[in-house]
Amino acid sequence: MERLNLNTVCDIIYRLRQGQTQRAIERDLGHSRHTLRRYQALAEAKGYLDTSRPLPAPEEIVQELGVLPPPQGVESTVEPYRDIVNKLLKDEVEMATIYRRLVANHGYRGSYTSVKRFVRRIKPVKPVGCIRIETAPGREVQVDFGSAGRLRDPRTGKLRQAYFFLMKLSWSRHFYGEFVFDQKMATWLRCHRKAFESFGGVPEEVVIDNLKAAVLKASLEDQTLSIPYKRFAEHYGFLVHPCRPRKPQHKGKSESDIHYVKRAFLAGQEFVDIDDANRKFWDWIINEAGTREHGTTREAPVLRFNETEKAALKPLPIEPFELTGVYESKVHRDGFVQVDGSYYHAPREYIGKKLDVFVYERVVQLYDLVTLLVTHERATKKGQRMTREEFYPERASEYVRRTRKQCRYLAALVGPRCAQVVEILLSERPLDRLRSVHGILRLQEKYGAGRLESACSRAMHYDDPCYPRIKRILASGLDQIELESEKQQGKLEFYEHSRKTEEFFPKVVLETVGRMEQC
Repeated sequence: MERLNLNTVCDIIYRLRQGQTQRAIERDLGHSRHTLRRYQALAEAKGYLDTSRPLPAPEEIVQELGVLPPPQGVESTVEPYRDIVNKLLKDEVEMATIYRRLVANHGYRGSYTSVKRFVRRIKPVKPVGCIRIETAPGREVQVDFGSAGRLRDPRTGKLRQAYFFLMKLSWSRHFYGEFVFDQKMATWLRCHRKAFESFGGVPEEVVIDNLKAAVLKASLEDQTLSIPYKRFAEHYGFLVHPCRPRKPQHKGKSESDIHYVKRAFLAGQEFVDIDDANRKFWDWIINEAGTREHGTTREAPVLRFNETEKAALKPLPIEPFELTGVYESKVHRDGFVQVDGSYYHAPREYIGKKLDVFVYERVVQLYDLVTLLVTHERATKKGQRMTREEFYPERASEYVRRTRKQCRYLAALVGPRCAQVVEILLSERPLDRLRSVHGILRLQEKYGAGRLESACSRAMHYDDPCYPRIKRILASGLDQIELESEKQQGKLEFYEHSRKTEEFFPKVVLETVGRMEQC
């Protein structure tokens, strides 16, 4: 006798008690009259058809019929490979790999689904319960990226790997979506900004996956957000809630929509390019996904959003967050990083290391993970170098900072004689005397401007305006001795002496020399 389920047996007994014929029951329930006759005979034998008695309880019928035997199934196509599968499971080989090895090494011709079903029979998985969490309107959004295959880039005409960004409001289930070509920081922030502008407000909390653009360190106890995303969250005033690592079910609403977009929108679709895909995507979000009856809320997401949740969102800030680009750039040997064809100075201890470069509308910032190293004005043209004097070594800093023009200015502050010495040295050709000028100006730090001016005056008096001479004059203190005559302050002929002969020889010697000259 065909074994029917308990509810069908109870229905048959009820219909027989109501006087319905076997032909009518066959027509309504679809079971053969041969089977119905057997159940009618059983019911008459047990007195179930006696209308003076109450209907039998289901437990009583089960007791009479016994436990329903398992249905007779067709032998699995994997059964001949049972021992191989058991060995692979013992070695903790994953299911997809088991299927591939059966096909490659043992000639298996069945499907992956058959292997999966067979493995689940011999090694059943106990289902794990979950808790559904519902949030108040405007409280939470969930964010994720999904793969979209290859789309054409309208700028180059080439196919590129594309992704779609989703931000879903947890209460209304309305979402914003956009196709992009990367998951970089600039794209991540720009999509957030456009989503908030689309909603017309900002939620209290954003639930994210542990994307590198947002989370530098992902753990349950200690999570570190990237600096740009942290600043973005502070600017818009929302809390960031990263999921636990490898726990995508913690943002199950956006995860389910990732699969929904792939099945309901992307499947079977063709697009001219990514711009065409985005136009059709937004139309689909508003007019199809947004107007359908949602399986959980039993309301249309767009209607639910417009009527209730939109008003619960926080207002947008007056000024949008401006971040035009985020890069990772290596500090070259000259101490500069290159961004968009321009160069920005970094501390010398970071030479050879990679830094994060955040490009805003007017400034460029260099970070070592979460540590801000320097903020530069943004270069206005390619090839421009934005320097910082403090990042040069001490002597190199002086050489870069003190140009010829700057040296002339500093020398004039010391005095006219110093300015004259500097001008002579800088005008000399073909030798470049700029380093000598730097040395002369450094003497001011040790001896002061007054003594340096006197030393330069003395060097000019002796027609020897050079760094070594001025340094020796200051070291010996000769700059503090007054020059004797006005004549000595002028330029001397090459055959004249600055001091008289009588100062070196006695008068007797000079008279003897004189007589000898007369002879």
